[in-house]
Amino acid sequence: MQAPLIPDDEASRLAVLRDLLILDTPAEDRLDIITQYATSVFEVPIALVSLVDENRQWFKSACGLDATQTSREISFCGHAILSDHPLIVPDASQDFRFADNPLVTGPPHIRFYMGAPIKIHHKNIGTLCLIDSIPHMVEEHHIQALQDLTKLVKEVILDKALDAGAVALRLPKQS
Repeated sequence: MQAPLIPDDEASRLAVLRDLLILDTPAEDRLDIITQYATSVFEVPIALVSLVDENRQWFKSACGLDATQTSREISFCGHAILSDHPLIVPDASQDFRFADNPLVTGPPHIRFYMGAPIKIHHKNIGTLCLIDSIPHMVEEHHIQALQDLTKLVKEVILDKALDAGAVALRLPKQS
């Protein structure tokens, strides 16, 4: 298993994540609707809005998974935040980075993973991701659809942050 690298901008990435005042907050209906919709449209059993902090990936919304977080060290999303492009793993059991990952060898027996980074203030704070226990191939329209849903997730997160009083977010520095 290959643990995810730490981004070069980790300190500022974590500062943006903390400034959102979103970690460890209650479920958000609008995000739950998005993850439920994603499982239906992409025909996968699991969709997550995952936020990656120092030590974990925490699920702000989880459809099809009872866990609320996992260790960052074994997270797929920790890899996905390293790029501005979606991370697509058609069959994790055949990918050297993940083949012996406990999330692959044990429950939820991940085979397919596709995660698009959630970018706020030029920082990838987490992902909207899709997971299945069987391999999948994706086409360009799948990637575009996931990126479009990820934009909706970003808007919901920013709305909630403003509602929570995250004053730093009122500055016009969106990306």
